[in-house]
Amino acid sequence: MKNKLSILNQKIEEAKLGGGEERIKKQHSKGKLTARERIHLLLDPGSFEELGMLVEHRSVDFGMERQKFLGDGVVTGYGKIHGRLVYVFSQDFTVFGGSLSETHAEKIVKIMDLAIANKAPVIGLNDSGGARIQEGVNSLGGYADIFYKNTIASGLVPQISAIMGPCAGGAVYSPAITDFTIMVDQSSYMFVTGPNVVKTVTNEEITSEELGGANTHASKSGVTHLVAANDKDCILKVRKLLSYLPQSCDHKTPDIPYELGEELREKIGEIIPDSPNQPYNINDVIEQLVDQDSFFEIHKKFADNIVVGFARIGGKSIGIVANQPMSLAGVLDVDSSRKAARFVRFCDSFNIPLLVLVDVPGFLPGTDQEWNGIIVNGAKLLFAFSEATVPRVSLIVRKAYGGAYDVMNSKHIGADLNYAWPTAEVAVMGAKGASEIIFRKEIKEASNTTMMLEQKETEYAEKFAHPYKAAGRGFIDEVIDPILTRRKLIRAFRMLENKKVQRPLKKHGNIPL
Repeated sequence: MKNKLSILNQKIEEAKLGGGEERIKKQHSKGKLTARERIHLLLDPGSFEELGMLVEHRSVDFGMERQKFLGDGVVTGYGKIHGRLVYVFSQDFTVFGGSLSETHAEKIVKIMDLAIANKAPVIGLNDSGGARIQEGVNSLGGYADIFYKNTIASGLVPQISAIMGPCAGGAVYSPAITDFTIMVDQSSYMFVTGPNVVKTVTNEEITSEELGGANTHASKSGVTHLVAANDKDCILKVRKLLSYLPQSCDHKTPDIPYELGEELREKIGEIIPDSPNQPYNINDVIEQLVDQDSFFEIHKKFADNIVVGFARIGGKSIGIVANQPMSLAGVLDVDSSRKAARFVRFCDSFNIPLLVLVDVPGFLPGTDQEWNGIIVNGAKLLFAFSEATVPRVSLIVRKAYGGAYDVMNSKHIGADLNYAWPTAEVAVMGAKGASEIIFRKEIKEASNTTMMLEQKETEYAEKFAHPYKAAGRGFIDEVIDPILTRRKLIRAFRMLENKKVQRPLKKHGNIPL
């Protein structure tokens, strides 16, 4: 037995070394952690249980039978984060550049199967050169197996992808299917085809960072939701994100104990400017409404005319969608509609209530928007809200004009409670534009057209530029003093926590993709 245990311990130590000391040093020289170091930083101390440590690849072509490393380039297992079960895989760049082989893929699929069966989140720490070309179609099949499991797990358990090195070609599709993607600045990149192929096909000269770096995908494509400064920051962001999420679609995020007090926010009424055309930062409103330091913004650098993120209110995890008047006056456009729709659907999948803060002058006009599908992209957000069955509360802070009023979680598409501040304006359009249409004849015939326009604008504003017409029809449940808003919201979400909605039985809806 002693000799057999010695052999076992020797193999365990060999597996822990991955590709060897020299390659580990090279990984560290780039400011990157190893696969195992990342896992031990991610999980609660002492909770990691590794599976598949002694797996080897099966390839015998191109001399591969002489190059074998225990674990085959990926560390897999389970453990706990914040005391809750999670499953994790971490690709090891020191072994064949983290390239995916048939057995490498099988280890990941096994972890995903366990996560699906036991209903717990899956976290992937990606650092891979792509498919192991020596294995040909076997490695491609391995990718497809992973994509399929990602799809089966979607909406069942949260899936988070941390991109901590290269992620190219077919490897990018698994993170794209998962719920959240986090990239490390200056040391990770994602693209379907690299700079060399781009140069060959289009003659464009571009670096990996410019083509598919963290900031590119955070601001231009929207592929990544969060950008981290380094490996450690990335892992801490994963841990923080998970604190707002439940284990699965059958669970709710655990509440943090909270005792309701007066909950008055004296300064909140000072945030909204007197002029309806003056911008302000909606994040200032959010900070006044949620529990202190609890707002965790998602997709911050992409489509910044809308803000989405997680927070806690009265100790309960919620999702927030808010128009941002600081950018494009808070209008809805192609990117902001898509960004918000994706977030709403995630929250609805995992029982996270939604708070919607409305200050929207409408949809962005222009040929660029129309030709890029503002119709179908705006419909995505409309569909997402209409489909959502989680508790949904809206607060109209200022403008709610036209079709954008309908889309932003109005009473008409199933919101549970709709509040408005006295500063709210619920109308088809702003007073100036409406007056120019309604009173066109009178203005044209007036001796002083400017004075007549101002007069009619005032007349229209007095009639429609307030929340009381909508409140009179029951489209707004209550017009509230801003100071009381936080207390109202805490009570509202507590009242709605056992909400159940029975929808007609069907396979699934056909969202306008």
